[in-house]
Amino acid sequence: MNALRKTDLGMQCYVRRTGVNSLGMIEFDFSIGDPALYVEMILPEQAFAEFCAHNHVQFLTQEQAAAIDADREKWRTGETTEDGGDGASG
Repeated sequence: MNALRKTDLGMQCYVRRTGVNSLGMIEFDFSIGDPALYVEMILPEQAFAEFCAHNHVQFLTQEQAAAIDADREKWRTGETTEDGGDGASG
């Protein structure tokens, strides 16, 4: 099966590297079109590099990752972080 690329779907692919496990495998989030909707994946380092190149991924910045985390936390708890207030009074 061929991996999806921006040229295949007309949408950008995104990667957020989240860690390296005890076996040296790269842990990351992969998304197509919307960085907030992702699947968690694990690949060996060389396969990760090939996967990213093949899919023409854009790596998320720390700011983009923080925004996704804040939004996810808001949905999880119903509250926003200090810097992401929703204007609601309680």
